[in-house]
Amino acid sequence: QVQLVESGGGLVQAGGSLRLSCATSGSFRSINAMGWYRQAPGKQRVLVASVTSGGRINYLDSVKGRFTISRDNAKNTVYLQMNSLTPEDTAVYYCKVAATVVGSVWEQYYWGQGTQVTVSS
Repeated sequence: QVQLVESGGGLVQAGGSLRLSCATSGSFRSINAMGWYRQAPGKQRVLVASVTSGGRINYLDSVKGRFTISRDNAKNTVYLQMNSLTPEDTAVYYCKVAATVVGSVWEQYYWGQGTQVTVSS
């Protein structure tokens, strides 16, 4: 199985910064895509940023230029550096990882528990 542990959320004023981390552990053969989603109250969960094992990166339009996703393959960890935060960024942020576990040839998706990010005006 694969476990994801997120950290780094919190309360910040508008214009501030936060850095989220998501550490992956467990019995996996490979980790493929890694990404961050967010879900605001009453809204659907949306993709914020993703990075493939090959380094291809994708961002939600509204965070381009403000957020930076990165991964440390040696630590099996993905990060989300969030700058110039606005109240509209307030949401629960979830890490999602695509991994192939030992003994399987199939890729599966795993979610973190979520971390709250609150941006005050």
